[in-house]
Amino acid sequence: MIDNGFLALDWGTTNLRGWRLGPDGAVRQAAEFPLGVSRLALGEAAIRFEAEVRPALGGEGLPVLACGMIGSNLGWVLAPYVDCPASLESLAAGLVEAAPGFRIVPGLRCEGLAGPDVMRGEETQILGWLAADPAHWRGRWLLCLPGTHAKWVRVDDGVVSRFATAMTGELYSLLGDHGVLRFGPEPIDDADAFDRGLAAAGDGGALTARLFGLRGLTLSGRLPAASAPSWLSGLLIGAEIAALHPMLRDDDDEPVALLGDGELCARYGRVLSVRGVPAVIWGGESTVLAGLQRIWEATS
Repeated sequence: MIDNGFLALDWGTTNLRGWRLGPDGAVRQAAEFPLGVSRLALGEAAIRFEAEVRPALGGEGLPVLACGMIGSNLGWVLAPYVDCPASLESLAAGLVEAAPGFRIVPGLRCEGLAGPDVMRGEETQILGWLAADPAHWRGRWLLCLPGTHAKWVRVDDGVVSRFATAMTGELYSLLGDHGVLRFGPEPIDDADAFDRGLAAAGDGGALTARLFGLRGLTLSGRLPAASAPSWLSGLLIGAEIAALHPMLRDDDDEPVALLGDGELCARYGRVLSVRGVPAVIWGGESTVLAGLQRIWEATS
C-alpha cells in the first residue's frame, strides 16, 4: 500500500467532495462529484467510488476517511450515532469500516426539542472549528451551521454537549416551489426585502400566520413578486434565530461561530447583527478538511 496521506471525503445527500491529502495535511488534489447518496442505488456507492472517485483524486492504494450521509441508512454502511456529550475520542472510537481501508465518521445524536435530534457531517465541521484554535477547546461556545437543516450547537470544553436542528432551508425551498407562496420566474436578491422579512419575524412565534403575510404583501403590490424570496429568507432565518438562539446561548454578549457557505452565513450574520449578537464566519470546506485531518491523526 502506498503510504502517502489519505483520501478525505465529504459525502452528502446530493454531492460528494473529495480531497487527496499529503502526509503534512496539504491538499494535493480536489474534485466534486454528483454522487450524493440520494442519487445512488443500493450497493452502488462502493462501485462508483472505485471506478470514478479514487482515480480522479489519484488515490490508488490510499486509505479513505469519509463523513456525511454516506454513513446513513441511505449510504454505504450504517455508522451508528454517537450520543452527546461527544468528544473527539468518542467520534474516533465510533469509526466504521465500510471496506478495507475505507472508514466512515459516525454522526451525533442528542435529545432535542421534540424527540431525538441527529446530525451527520456537521460533527466533522465542528471538530475542524475546534482544531482551528487551541482556545476553542476551552470554555463554552455557541456554533451555528446554516443549511438545509441548520444546526445550533453548544460546545463545552471541546465536547459537543447538545444541539438543535431547524429545517429552515428545506422549508424555504418547499414554500418557494409549491403552494400559494411559490416564487415567480425571475427572483432578485433584495436586501431591503430581506430586512423587511426579518422585521416581520418578530419573536419567532406564530410562524405560519407570519408566513401568509407574504401572500398579502405581493397581492397588494406592497412587495414586488421578484423580491418575495428575499423577504421569505429574512422571515425564516429571523424566526429561527429568534426562537433558537435564546435557548442555547450562555449570555447575551456571547458571539456565535457561523460555519458553512459564505453567502448563507452572511445572511445569518446580518440577522444576528440586527439583534445585537456578534458573529464570526468560518468557511465550511476548511472546517470539514480540518476535522477529517484531526480524526485521521487521532486514529493513525
